[in-house]
Amino acid sequence: MGPRNKNQLEKAAIKIQSWWRGNMVRRTLLHAALRAWVIQCWWRSMQAKMLEQRRRLALRLYTCQEWAVVKVQAQVRMWQARRRFLQARQAACIIQSHWRWHASQTRGLIRGRYEVRASRLELDIEILMT
Repeated sequence: MGPRNKNQLEKAAIKIQSWWRGNMVRRTLLHAALRAWVIQCWWRSMQAKMLEQRRRLALRLYTCQEWAVVKVQAQVRMWQARRRFLQARQAACIIQSHWRWHASQTRGLIRGRYEVRASRLELDIEILMT
């Protein structure tokens, strides 16, 4: 084997080695890119899950606040209705007590008759004082 053959063999070996290294580098870069892509996909899915959790939490909080407002409004309306009812009942009791007092004071003292004719009312009342 002469120097020329040795030189050609060396050049061929260098070419094969550079081709092999190029393939290995490309393969390594491809694996790294695939791993980065997998990590990015995982991260995006985690971000989507976290966003959905935050959205659900915000919706739950909003719903709780809305229900609290509705309950407070219902309590206030019930309190107002009860207050109006109690006022009306108290007024009715006062009217009844005054009417009963008046009826007891005038029982048997007012006698009368009335008659309705066409468009007018005829009233005849006798008041007896004892």
